[in-house]
Amino acid sequence: MPSYAQLVMGPAGSGKSTYCSTMVQHLQASNRSVHVVNLDPAAEHFDYPVMADIRELISVDDVMEDDSLRFGPNGGLVFCMEYLANNFDWLEESLGHSEDDYILFDCPGQIELYTHLPVMRQLVEQLQQWEFRVCGVFLVDTQFMVESFKFISGVIAALSAMVSLEIPQVNIMTKMDLLSPKAKKEIEKYLDPDLYSMMEDNSDSIRSTKFKKLTKAICELIDDYSMVRFLPFDRTDEEGINIVLQHIDFSIQYGEDLEFKEPKDVDEEPANLNYDEIFQDPVSS
Repeated sequence: MPSYAQLVMGPAGSGKSTYCSTMVQHLQASNRSVHVVNLDPAAEHFDYPVMADIRELISVDDVMEDDSLRFGPNGGLVFCMEYLANNFDWLEESLGHSEDDYILFDCPGQIELYTHLPVMRQLVEQLQQWEFRVCGVFLVDTQFMVESFKFISGVIAALSAMVSLEIPQVNIMTKMDLLSPKAKKEIEKYLDPDLYSMMEDNSDSIRSTKFKKLTKAICELIDDYSMVRFLPFDRTDEEGINIVLQHIDFSIQYGEDLEFKEPKDVDEEPANLNYDEIFQDPVSS
């Protein structure tokens, strides 16, 4: 039987650790087993137990303090992730070999890891070799998406991860619980967006004709092929969390390979029954 994985991605501050914490609580309340693996070497703390922590292998602070490397925060993080890619045996040992695991991988937020560096793609391929069914979960902060051009920027970031990793991906707007009722109504148009209308509403703010054409072409590509859609995520809304989980489970076909449990055995012949009387010939009776 396969195991299952959510690759939790998104820009720094988009709520990845909060998402993992909320999803762990929801799954445990549903009597489902779940584990979390921290793959962010710059993480400081989280309020859930982790099955494995990349900081046990290498951390950004260790890299930045190495005088022979002299990396800054971003360079140090890239070095850490490339070091992980060269030491996947550590991750394999940390995960163990049990089947039917459901694991959330809390990933770092630097976008370059998903655009032009191969390390996250290597991670996905390695997990698939270990018979994991992997779904990408890309998070974007709703407070970042309140303007049309910021929204388009978030869409492109999500699309770049989809293109790079080539796995099923569910895109989520987080922190819905922090919005006012008025802001929630405003954000609804971004959940199933009409990018053509957004372009018309904001066309006057683009002074450059060249960039106006480029933005229009991007919007047409995304809109025509329905490539990116977002689900709302409110950590206080159990029904909304369940809807998100259903989309993810469907994309990785969770539960299709679960073993069917046979019903308990019953006595073949209940006592005190006379089968000659039950099945007697109606003519002779």
